[in-house]
Amino acid sequence: MAADSFLGQNIGNIAAVLWFLLCFRGYVLYTARRSHDTPTLAFAMHRHRKQWIRKALRRENRIADTNIIANLERNVSFFASTTLFILAGLMTVLGTSSETVILMLSEIPFSDQNSRGEWELKVLLLICLFVYAFFKFTWGLRQFGQVSVMLGGVPERSENAPDAVIERHIETISKMASKAAGNFNNGLRTYYFSMAVLGWFVNFWVFMLLSAWVVGVLYRREFRSDTLAIMMDNLPD
Repeated sequence: MAADSFLGQNIGNIAAVLWFLLCFRGYVLYTARRSHDTPTLAFAMHRHRKQWIRKALRRENRIADTNIIANLERNVSFFASTTLFILAGLMTVLGTSSETVILMLSEIPFSDQNSRGEWELKVLLLICLFVYAFFKFTWGLRQFGQVSVMLGGVPERSENAPDAVIERHIETISKMASKAAGNFNNGLRTYYFSMAVLGWFVNFWVFMLLSAWVVGVLYRREFRSDTLAIMMDNLPD
């Protein structure tokens, strides 16, 4: 009876969380599959990375290429550090009195009457999302470091390595760079979806609407944006 009562009282919140997880995880899996054979930002960027690595291997001096990788690492490191600060803030909020915040939220039009337990669960969902983002950013950071090592291990032009060996290096380094970028992108997507969770503090309908809206924004940018059109127009052979 207690379980039936709990489900009856929270069916909207449960449905909203399931819808959010479907939007979040479903979009990640969808883009990962479509990026192999469909014009997307990830597809176009992988082609450009292969072109970059191919040109890098022709240069005697690769300082410019190592600077590019270092710049990418700084971007990822910035977000990883920022995520830690956000997590620290969320943990602080979770450990402090929430009555004032709950009272403030209750005054918002169409807001649910949040109990302390419900409010803490919503904060915990945000914490889980940013923990996930932190792991993605740090894994991407390590992979960019591995790209640096792999690029440094490529045979010099004076060694006259066979074309097959050079092509294998181009393929593996560009794949590693794309994997690193993919983890960075997943971390950024988590930031987008965390914005949708903020709607849950109002009510679960806003939460569900914002989850779908975030999917639409991400799809528009990755599959239908002017940026993608420009990159496809200049796509290497």
